[in-house]
Amino acid sequence: MSDLALIRTQRRRAAVASTIGTSIEWYDFFLYNTAAALIFPHLFFPGGTPYAGTLAAFGTQFVGFAARPIGAALFGHFGDRIGRRGTLIGTLLTMGIGTLLIGCLPTAASIGLAAPVLLTILRIVQGIGVGGEWGGSVLLAMEWGDQNKRGFMASLPQLGVPIGLLLSTGVVRLISTWAGDGFLAWAWRIPFLLSVVLIGIGLYVRLRVLESPQFESVVAKAAVVRQPVWRAIVDHPREVLSSAFLRMAEQAPFYLFTNFVLTYGTKQLKLNQDDLLGYTLIAAAFGVVCVPLFGWLSDRIGRKLMYGIGIGCVGLFAFPYFGLLDTKVTGLVLLAIIASLVFHAMQYGPQAALIAESFGTNVRYSGAGLGYQLASVIAGGPAPLIATAILAGTASSTWISWYIVGCAVVAFLGLLALPQRTPAAQA
Repeated sequence: MSDLALIRTQRRRAAVASTIGTSIEWYDFFLYNTAAALIFPHLFFPGGTPYAGTLAAFGTQFVGFAARPIGAALFGHFGDRIGRRGTLIGTLLTMGIGTLLIGCLPTAASIGLAAPVLLTILRIVQGIGVGGEWGGSVLLAMEWGDQNKRGFMASLPQLGVPIGLLLSTGVVRLISTWAGDGFLAWAWRIPFLLSVVLIGIGLYVRLRVLESPQFESVVAKAAVVRQPVWRAIVDHPREVLSSAFLRMAEQAPFYLFTNFVLTYGTKQLKLNQDDLLGYTLIAAAFGVVCVPLFGWLSDRIGRKLMYGIGIGCVGLFAFPYFGLLDTKVTGLVLLAIIASLVFHAMQYGPQAALIAESFGTNVRYSGAGLGYQLASVIAGGPAPLIATAILAGTASSTWISWYIVGCAVVAFLGLLALPQRTPAAQA
């Protein structure tokens, strides 16, 4: 095989392996989120008011978000020291095993307090796995890909979010419809146990990809950093913090649009659970198209401009979103959910390249991963908790909308603060 043919083959394999791998990771992660909204309050946190059980379930969900920066630091260290490919095998196994064990857990009815404790521990394992996944999968695709198409190439692993959401929501809806009354009794475990099949698929595609050529260049030049996480923090604090804050308008609203909406729709608006899951499926399908579209567009008009448009759209949509939901009209509710994920994709498409390009190759896994995953602590994790608390206290969505607007303002400031690196510095 010629060198050019080898490069083309590996580019294709890197893109496929990164996209499939992140899809599996996000399937596992979102599966828990859906369960936290619909299942776990009944099985692991029974008793008390409905909102108390939901808050407790979202609390364990937050623990997973808090663990994500730990995963970013742990796997980022090895990703910048020994390479992207081998590290990504570790993230896949960590997430997959944690998800599989959740499907085997006894409930509170069987073992009492030990059930939510074990659930929390496994959620931490999930958080560590997904925390290390993002940086490696994005870099594997971006560093193998055409360097003039970084926005598009780096957006392909981002497809894992809508695909993972599509798979997790679809499987839950399918199993719940098929099992009927048996869903809460036993069938809820099936989507978690299916993770073992996905692990096998993910391992197969990732083992066929060679190491990133840019990382191999760092090794050849003896430029590997001994403490990449520390160097990223010390040498690039502005990049790390800006990366975290610019995600506020993407990360926090996303978990309201895909997770909290299930609680709001079923408990506040009394909408049908299966209908809401169906609407989310349709919206996720739109995301599969929109994420790479906006990644490609960022190669044409610039990352920051594309991302800024997305921030503005989310901020402006904060009040209309809940207004459309509150009508309880099928078409308008569906429109709200689809539009919310399209505006999310405007940020999520260019986001991977925008953040990764802010760091040099020898600390890129650590720096980009830390910046990206710190947002899970300040944005994604607290969002459903904050929204649920507001709803329980006010029985209104008004202040939830203001919360989304506030996230957009912070994100815009973070975007402005992110340094613009030259192409030479990005290498």
